[in-house]
Amino acid sequence: MAFDKMELNKIEVWDGNFAAANALRQCQVDVLAAYPITPSTPIVEGYAKFKSDNYIEGEFVMVESEHAAMSACIGAAAGGGRVATATSSQGLALMVETLYQASGMRLPIVLNLVNRALASPLNVNGDHSDMYLCRDAGWIQFCAFSPQEAYDLNFIAFKVSEDHDVRLPAIVNQDGFMTSHTAQGVEPMDDDKAFNFVGIYKPMNDMLDLEHPVTHGVQTEEDWHFEHKARQHNDLMINASSKIDETFADFEKYTGRKYNQVETYDIEDADVVILCLGASVETAREVAHEMREKGIKAGVVGIRVIRPFPFMAIREALKDIKAVAVLDRSSPNGAAGALFNEVAGALVNADTKVLLSGYVYGLGGRDLTKKHIVALYTELQANADAGKVTTQEQQFIGVRGPKLAYL
Repeated sequence: MAFDKMELNKIEVWDGNFAAANALRQCQVDVLAAYPITPSTPIVEGYAKFKSDNYIEGEFVMVESEHAAMSACIGAAAGGGRVATATSSQGLALMVETLYQASGMRLPIVLNLVNRALASPLNVNGDHSDMYLCRDAGWIQFCAFSPQEAYDLNFIAFKVSEDHDVRLPAIVNQDGFMTSHTAQGVEPMDDDKAFNFVGIYKPMNDMLDLEHPVTHGVQTEEDWHFEHKARQHNDLMINASSKIDETFADFEKYTGRKYNQVETYDIEDADVVILCLGASVETAREVAHEMREKGIKAGVVGIRVIRPFPFMAIREALKDIKAVAVLDRSSPNGAAGALFNEVAGALVNADTKVLLSGYVYGLGGRDLTKKHIVALYTELQANADAGKVTTQEQQFIGVRGPKLAYL
């Protein structure tokens, strides 16, 4: 069946959800199976509307749960299709079991994860609890800081995942409501150019290739399970890092938009740095410019790829920094923050004397304000001047109550 092309302006005003839906449309996904959940619902709603308006040739499959959604995606991908879905929070929690199936079977599915707090208490707003819930599920994970990036990273995710040397599924994260429902200017590619970047999908080991029968989802036990997981970690996930860099470079040549696994802003002469993810990067960058006018050499490091974790790039970015604040938008529940732990792991044997502090912020969608970040940079400068962390190594930003309050 023929499908129609969509006429797009040079700059469209899209929120992150609609940007992601358009990217999936332009990638000509064969199957999108989904069960809607806030705040990711507009992605699958938008895709379904494109389907009904004849802008899509593939199939939209409405299922009974998020577990069923990923199960359907697994079946479609094993059959040789280009496959995608979207979810958030409790939907991701229900889906988690099947994520390990997809990665273990090396199925290049793309999941748009619109980050939202996990219950209980029930909360529909954004934090990174669901992102970290699936961080070790064997999926490549990208982080978008804006609607433009939610759009671009979908093409990059398909390109990396479908490479025959990788063949691992990928997640594109964006902050619930802060990115997913905030409209900004987005520069889309036209439909032909967008599709040509990812190209025609070339499946490998698909079950519907009856001339070359294969088995998926085998049982290994102790005789081969360890080897399977070791190869998935070393030969596939770790080596996918170079493929990500290649794809970023290809995308820059194709569109002029440059991406890095670790994004750095004004760190060349910085003394103090905030390291964070998601929409908070843009806010931190604005405040960093203002702090420089006050005499504090402030910079920002944004993590673009959290799996495979870019250990060496983080070491390089922070090697000359005096004091760093790592911001975690999820509850540590009795430990240091997840991002703090991984950054600390990257630096533990590095030749640096950087002072590292952890801050938990924005749970359940609470705002991280410019005032918060000004105070944070001021405290980091005090640490740098003292040559030591002058307060607790882990603090909470913006929480009510005198025992936990940072501000």
